[in-house]
Amino acid sequence: MHQAHDVEVPSLLEALRSGTALLHVALEKRLPFFSAQLNADRYRRLLEAYYGFYRPMETRLYDSALIPVGFDQALRVKTPTLYTDLTALGLSNQALGALPLSPCLPRLDTPAACLGALYVLEGATLGGQVLRREMARRLALDASNGGAFLNVYGAETGRRWKDFLDYLGRIPLDDIGRRQAVDAACSTFSCFEQWLDSREVLL
Repeated sequence: MHQAHDVEVPSLLEALRSGTALLHVALEKRLPFFSAQLNADRYRRLLEAYYGFYRPMETRLYDSALIPVGFDQALRVKTPTLYTDLTALGLSNQALGALPLSPCLPRLDTPAACLGALYVLEGATLGGQVLRREMARRLALDASNGGAFLNVYGAETGRRWKDFLDYLGRIPLDDIGRRQAVDAACSTFSCFEQWLDSREVLL
């Protein structure tokens, strides 16, 4: 009986997908990448806001020592690419150091919570492919002049997402762990949207 019940338990990926779907769609609708009003100045402000979230978020994640074994953070950290883009867009090191950072971050106090947050950050790389083409067309941006973050993994994007899903599938989590992962993923979306809202870069 117990085994039959286990078969019906959704995988971590299914739980994360269904648990974050509404938040994901809501945020996507408010991102201004396809807005007629997006110009070079607004794009720079948007990237500054992204930096203000990713920098403290990745610091908290990677300093936590709670990420389950098998995640190659050196390969997947995004903040340095945002830094490079903002430098290419004209910000000095001093200006970058003075950018405000998000005070609202998800609680990352368990390995499961870290997995939930990573799911959101890694999933964002897939959407970047569509945004990269749009920014290239509208603002003539590429990896050399401020558009690298939108294509942070380049040709490796698809393979790295699959590798991440394989990694997620190998982590054994009970019901409580899955709940912690979904809660952290939802909190990551919520904190990110609140932060972008406070920086006045959303639609």
